[in-house]
Amino acid sequence: MKKYLAKSKLKSVYVENGKATKVFAKSYNKSDVLYEALNTARVEDAGVKLPKLLEVAVTDGKWSITSEYVEGPTLTQLMEKHPDKIDEYINKMVEYQVNFQKKSNPLLLVLKDKMIRQINSVDDLDNSVKYELLTRLNSMKNHTKLCHGDYCPDNIIVSSDNNGNIKDITAVDWVHATQGNASADIANTFLLLKLQFGEKSDIPEKYINRFCEVTNTKHSYVNEWLPLVAAARLTKNKTEEKSLLEQWINVVDFQ
Repeated sequence: MKKYLAKSKLKSVYVENGKATKVFAKSYNKSDVLYEALNTARVEDAGVKLPKLLEVAVTDGKWSITSEYVEGPTLTQLMEKHPDKIDEYINKMVEYQVNFQKKSNPLLLVLKDKMIRQINSVDDLDNSVKYELLTRLNSMKNHTKLCHGDYCPDNIIVSSDNNGNIKDITAVDWVHATQGNASADIANTFLLLKLQFGEKSDIPEKYINRFCEVTNTKHSYVNEWLPLVAAARLTKNKTEEKSLLEQWINVVDFQ
């Protein structure tokens, strides 16, 4: 029997016989579906522990992607239920991310190339600001580490005991995965946490501080990526995010 996990105009996700199937609307771009499946397969090939891709199919004109189903709440749900364990959850979140960033696949899209296209496509950015952003981006070190691109508590599935202690963790939705600088992925998650929990929350700072502590990375180095990932995210055209993102795209930061 099918159990629907999510439904929207463009996608629906259901579970049946231990498998999770994402069904796309007929209007959904075929190449986007195939890219998502290919990207997931490439991340799997890199050796990351994630729900394995099982099938890509088309039924009645609707494309679908079927993967293993990992049962459990999202990290967001666990955070809401056990706010006293936030520090523990952040540690687990960072631990998993650091582990997958040790892996890579040369067939994945290069993060810097993707960001250059994104920044150039943002109409709301002044040309002088674009120039400053692209100059900084080109000066950043080239790495080939695996970057998730949308690593946030909503995309993290956990297995936990009755007391909220995490036993296992995995990430889903690898469609935006790239190869690039790990600190760029950290900066992106930092912004996602800001957007999710609000500017007054201390969760984003706890997260970035924990990463820098574990990896011996300078906080200032991660900060250098914040204007870049904020500008790239403007391409999603989400009105509710624009104000916060624009705060991080400030020419003063480039002085």
